[in-house]
Amino acid sequence: MPEAGSDAVMAARGAGRRWCWPAALAAFGFAVAATAASPVQINAKAWLLQDVHSGRVLAEHEADRRMEPASLVKLMTSYVAFFRIAEGDLALDEMVTVSRRAWKMGGSQMFIEVGTRVSVEDLLKGIIVQSGNDASVAIAEHVAGTEEAFVQFMNEHAARLGMTGTSYANSHGLTHPDNYTTARDVAILMRALMRDFPEKYAWHSLESFTYNDIKQPNRNRLLKRDPSVDGGKTGYTKAAGYCLAVSANRDGMKVVAVVMGAPRSSERFRAAEALLKYGYRNFRTSLVYAEKEPIGTIRVWSGDRPSVQAGVARDLWLTVERRKADHIDTKVAFEEPLIAPVPEASRVGTLEVTLEDEKIAELELIALAEVPQGSLYRRAVDWFWLLWR
Repeated sequence: MPEAGSDAVMAARGAGRRWCWPAALAAFGFAVAATAASPVQINAKAWLLQDVHSGRVLAEHEADRRMEPASLVKLMTSYVAFFRIAEGDLALDEMVTVSRRAWKMGGSQMFIEVGTRVSVEDLLKGIIVQSGNDASVAIAEHVAGTEEAFVQFMNEHAARLGMTGTSYANSHGLTHPDNYTTARDVAILMRALMRDFPEKYAWHSLESFTYNDIKQPNRNRLLKRDPSVDGGKTGYTKAAGYCLAVSANRDGMKVVAVVMGAPRSSERFRAAEALLKYGYRNFRTSLVYAEKEPIGTIRVWSGDRPSVQAGVARDLWLTVERRKADHIDTKVAFEEPLIAPVPEASRVGTLEVTLEDEKIAELELIALAEVPQGSLYRRAVDWFWLLWR
């Protein structure tokens, strides 16, 4: 029975300071193949390993190659449903009447019966854990009226997320000429699921799910073999081969591994294990500065207060390659003179991060509070002093 198918489911701180870390920034687009310089050997058509927080690609091969996704399609089916729940247009306890079309779906099954009413939560777990094609169609029809209309939502979300190599033709992943994706796009979707819906993504770590007195195991064997693996999705059709997307978290470093087109089921798991081992042995990810964490203080002229704290608008994560170097520098450059009014979150400078004198990141520094104009007296005094700066 085809799986698509069939599947289941701190940092050094302080501006201008040098740190000795036992690692270096992850290589940009670093590709790993079976070479002397890169010992990872993988028997699959395409694969990718990416850090979730920093977005650094740690290893890849044919990551932009168009591939059949099989049941990895269901990652987007779940994403669309989670999105509608977050928008208030769908509820987990909402009941869905199973259509004949959903009931008749081939491939992997949740084993829902035509005409019965099933909760949205049960259907989603049936999609995620049991990889039910029947559950996928039932959700699609309930959300959008028809599966075809639901597929439009899937493609719209893919475009919004930047999945430029992806097209969906159905909600379940059975072979269709307009069903295709890339390993890179699957990683984008996995990261979006974890970022946007972390509580519901946790359902991908369920080891089994029982519906209608039928208990089915999650087909992601790594959930039992590796305690750091916390989710993912398997997929298989004859045309797609064996596919797998997994996430893992060790010591605060969270990565996604995607394997597509493996010749055997065991190969996809072995490949993912090899990628995870490679990533955790050779790289480290740290949060250098948190969103809106104060990094420095800048003088404000003509304001109702003399200074304002500055920070970065988003978390700054760096993925470090252990073999390359162990020194990272930061440099703060403020835009001076800074004259009130200063809106909150307005740009007040830049934070530059370098590794061995090579710039590896640059972020805007923003004002962490508003500074209105000061009194007429304050503005006159500061205007005088600015003339003599």
